[in-house]
Amino acid sequence: MSSLTTALITHSPRFQPPATPLASILIHGSVLGLWLLLFAAAFRLGGVLAWGVGIAYIVYDTLLLLFVAWQSRLLLRPPAPQVAGPRLTLGVIVAAHNEVAALPVTLDALLRQTDAPDRIVIADDGSDDGTAELLRNRYGLQALEPGTADAPGSAHPTLRWLRLPHGGKARALNAAALRIDTDILLSVDADTLLEPGAIAAFRLAFSAEPELVAATGVLTPVCGGAPGARILQWFQTYEYIRNFLSRHAWMRLDSLLLISGAFAGFRREALLAVGGFDPECMVEDYELIHRLRRYGQAQGRSWRFRVLGAAQARTDAPATIPAFLRQRRRWFGGFLQTQYWYRSMVGDRRFGWLGMLMLPVKAVDTLQPLYGLTAFFLLLAYAVTGRFGIFAPVAALIGLKIVIDLIFHLASVRWYRRWVDDRLRASLGGALLAALAEPFSFQLLRHTGAALGWWSCLADRRSWGRQSRQGVLEAAKAES
Repeated sequence: MSSLTTALITHSPRFQPPATPLASILIHGSVLGLWLLLFAAAFRLGGVLAWGVGIAYIVYDTLLLLFVAWQSRLLLRPPAPQVAGPRLTLGVIVAAHNEVAALPVTLDALLRQTDAPDRIVIADDGSDDGTAELLRNRYGLQALEPGTADAPGSAHPTLRWLRLPHGGKARALNAAALRIDTDILLSVDADTLLEPGAIAAFRLAFSAEPELVAATGVLTPVCGGAPGARILQWFQTYEYIRNFLSRHAWMRLDSLLLISGAFAGFRREALLAVGGFDPECMVEDYELIHRLRRYGQAQGRSWRFRVLGAAQARTDAPATIPAFLRQRRRWFGGFLQTQYWYRSMVGDRRFGWLGMLMLPVKAVDTLQPLYGLTAFFLLLAYAVTGRFGIFAPVAALIGLKIVIDLIFHLASVRWYRRWVDDRLRASLGGALLAALAEPFSFQLLRHTGAALGWWSCLADRRSWGRQSRQGVLEAAKAES
């Protein structure tokens, strides 16, 4: 048994689950109990109260928007300067399984960094699509026995090729992490294009803050030029803006949990101490942050977790509805998996705002798709059956929510542009259209994917799958 596996078994509650505290049972139980109560009220009450499940959904979403808005207003202030400490070494891991088309543009973006990484390792997870020929012919790398990294090529001395038997992304990342002896490890998906200053931003952040153990950059989705892909990219762009502002808001309360594995940096010592990435989790990046939080609290460490506005990248996003649903099914299934494993942290005062606010919010999120889909189908039933005594006041409430969403859309884009130093301006027409269309289109897609995630979690389905990388390929072609 490897030392990494031993550390994982020791520090993951998946192997030694603690007792579920009463606070966690009450919080999760109340979320389900409230839905049952409100669903029953739909058949017993009249007027707008019959749509209580929708009211609860709107109130919850609006409160989260207000929280993010309150924290994000501070982004309009000039950022505090960072004072660099000793220069840390930084290695990049690109885990890839059958990514022969996307690998060249991803590697080219890494090789064009203003602050070059000290090591780049391609963790080739049993690819059989021509990846080997690409790495030999284009980068001059030579394949050794599986499980060993080759010597550097003459053209790119920092580049290494680590051949591995197919075992999944987490195992590929772990194998590479054991072989890169740098202070900082950066995981970059094979479909993610780093902006030229991304590595410099990560190196500065970690050197300036010794307590920083994990950080994520800011991602922008790209889907391709097809009409359907452009629509999905438009919706996902607004979604990513809101999500990264939300991460910044929770970071301010020292409650950041989601460090995107597509573009994430870790202090290697801490990563190995907790056992690396868990191969049995569908969202290994999300679970890892929970484990780091749990370990840090138990060890009395003042560890910090950041989202870095100065570190930016573009990442391939689903360009079709089936691909989008598959992605969200996996994401939500892994979220449920992690929420269950770490249920003992919910409501635990020892974790501060993380235990008392963030994780209870995540407990609500486990059933948020049920609330959202129930609200929509009840509204549809009222309209079809002619129950306009309920439908009319509900429509007015939805109209008010759309106005709130529009204001938040406009403000969030302004905050985001200031944060990432983007000179583009928000489009009033685009924001208005998004606020009007999203509740009855994209939100339903997200909730449907999340509902499918319940099946993925219960069925324990994990796979890399085969993905189309049209978005990043078209973006790279446009720049060449």
